[in-house]
Amino acid sequence: QVQLVESGGGLVQAGGSLRLSCAASGLAFSTTRMSWFRQTPGEERLFVATVDQGGGIRYYADSVKGRFTISRDNAKNTAYLEMNSLKPEDTAVYTCAAVTAGSANYYLFRTPGNYNYWGQGTQVTVSS
Repeated sequence: QVQLVESGGGLVQAGGSLRLSCAASGLAFSTTRMSWFRQTPGEERLFVATVDQGGGIRYYADSVKGRFTISRDNAKNTAYLEMNSLKPEDTAVYTCAAVTAGSANYYLFRTPGNYNYWGQGTQVTVSS
C-alpha cells in the first residue's frame, strides 16, 4: 500500500520560513517524480514545484520561484519543500504527489490529474 505522509506545516509570520517533508512508503521512490501542490478553500489545486526521479531537474510555479526549493533524498524516501520569504498569499493546504517514471503523464507534471499517488496534505498559514 502506497502512502505519502506530509509534515512540517504550521503557522508562521510573513517573511518567515517552513520546511515541509513528504515521507513515502510502498513505492519505488527513486523511480518517481515528486511534486507539491497547494489548495485554498473553494479554489482548484495548483502546482507549486516538482523534482524528477534523480533530483537534478526541478520546476517551479512563477509565484514561488526564488523563494521555494524542492529537493529529495532517495535514501530516505522523502521529498522536501523549503519555503522562505513566506507571504500571506502562500497560505494553503500543501500536498505532495507522486507519478511513476513509466507513466505516460510523467512529463505533464503541472496537472493534478496526472499523478498516481497523493498525501493527505498539511496546512500552512502565513500571518501578516
